[in-house]
Amino acid sequence: MSRLRRMSPRRSYDQYCSTARALDAVGDRWTLLIVRELLAGPRRYTDLHADLPGVSTDVLASRLKDMERDGLTTRRRLPPPGAAYVYELTRQGRELLPVIQALGVWGAPALAERRPTDAVRAHWFALPLLRALPGEGLVQVRLDEGEFHLWLGAEDGPAYGDGAAPEEPDARLALDAETCIALGQGSLTLHQAIAEGRVTVSGDSTLAKVLRGD
Repeated sequence: MSRLRRMSPRRSYDQYCSTARALDAVGDRWTLLIVRELLAGPRRYTDLHADLPGVSTDVLASRLKDMERDGLTTRRRLPPPGAAYVYELTRQGRELLPVIQALGVWGAPALAERRPTDAVRAHWFALPLLRALPGEGLVQVRLDEGEFHLWLGAEDGPAYGDGAAPEEPDARLALDAETCIALGQGSLTLHQAIAEGRVTVSGDSTLAKVLRGD
């Protein structure tokens, strides 16, 4: 019997409603946050666990199995010398990007004050910012909390990545977390932020000029 067949049956709301069907697949605790992490591309289990503080190893393993069964993720082994297993989103899983971005906009007002117990990773600001930037290309972003990069206009593949860009970016942005949140929420435009000195855009590419409004 295959590993997927040995799993327990998926819980269901048993309602003939598209919202209920969607929540059957992604409504469990941690599932959408795992999607958030995998929108950066293939990730090892240990990397996912490190960037999901608070999740137990048992719950993470269970969610990943459920997501594979439901067609949201796949698991594959990297060729040598890596030889590690990675998880990645299917096309169906990647289609959750606008859902997570919409949730981010809805939840942004709750970020008014950072609690002492709040963990933070720089790349958690990537998806809200992604929807606020025009144009197409690779953008490197620097916050006080760290760096990440965005692929603007990409229809396939990773939406963002943690740390330095894998190649020379088309533009570089420097800003703080508060400004990043405001841009993602839509309460501040990029051109307003630049005019107020809250965002610095560097680069000579077409994308850099579009971002600056040159």
